[in-house]
Amino acid sequence: MDSILAVSVVLYNTPPSDIESCLASLKQYNGNARIFIVDNSPTDVLKKHLQGANVNYLHNPSNPGFGAAHNIALRQSSSEGFVYHLIINADVSFSTDVLSPMLDYMEKNNSVGHLMPKVLNSDGSVQRLCKLVPTPADLLFRRFLPKKLAAASNRHFELHGSGYEKIMFVPYLSGCFMLLRNSALRDIGLFDERFFMYPEDIDLTRRMAEKYDTVFYPSVSVYHQHGAASKKSLRMLTVHITNLVRYFNKWGWFFDSGRVALNARTLAQFR
Repeated sequence: MDSILAVSVVLYNTPPSDIESCLASLKQYNGNARIFIVDNSPTDVLKKHLQGANVNYLHNPSNPGFGAAHNIALRQSSSEGFVYHLIINADVSFSTDVLSPMLDYMEKNNSVGHLMPKVLNSDGSVQRLCKLVPTPADLLFRRFLPKKLAAASNRHFELHGSGYEKIMFVPYLSGCFMLLRNSALRDIGLFDERFFMYPEDIDLTRRMAEKYDTVFYPSVSVYHQHGAASKKSLRMLTVHITNLVRYFNKWGWFFDSGRVALNARTLAQFR
């Protein structure tokens, strides 16, 4: 499967150890991948940590956001004829070749536009990154619910009942590791650059799920450090909430027929 895969990693003052670990993980792939590093940091100091790595480095200090930065690489990937494109966070790592079996699955299943592996915490526990298309209650209002009600709502939203052990259609997959089919992206469009950070993966996955299969593939797994910056920083919390408001302004707050249909299809798998 040589020369069918492009990869992009977006940096912003990223710890060098994360970058090195991510690039070492990508070397596990038993094929040739074109790697794009888009660095949104104010300076290009991180470039020195890429010396010796076979990457295409772009310094992008205007920092247009996560999705907009990946779009730079996605456009290049598509124009150069790559069949697949991997969006991966710098804080994701893996010790075996997870990409070959994922690409093989997509080659055998042409309806799949987006594939995500099982994602683990450093202790091996599962990150609940398979989710329904969210309602405002799932992402905004639950912060104000009593703990028991919030926990029950979260179990439903994050599909805990699925067990996270079988291949399944999921309409909202995390942006930390997105294996995408370029032909499908040309059909549905790239990341919506109105979202600076956070809901761009919800928006892209649901648009993909309306026309293609968006699939959780637990046969392989990766590790994700999952910084959750908005829970640690008031500024990032403000960014998070602002962009969620933009998301619901786009798709609808309480009346969203697309959300209803996609979630019904998802939940029907478990009946």
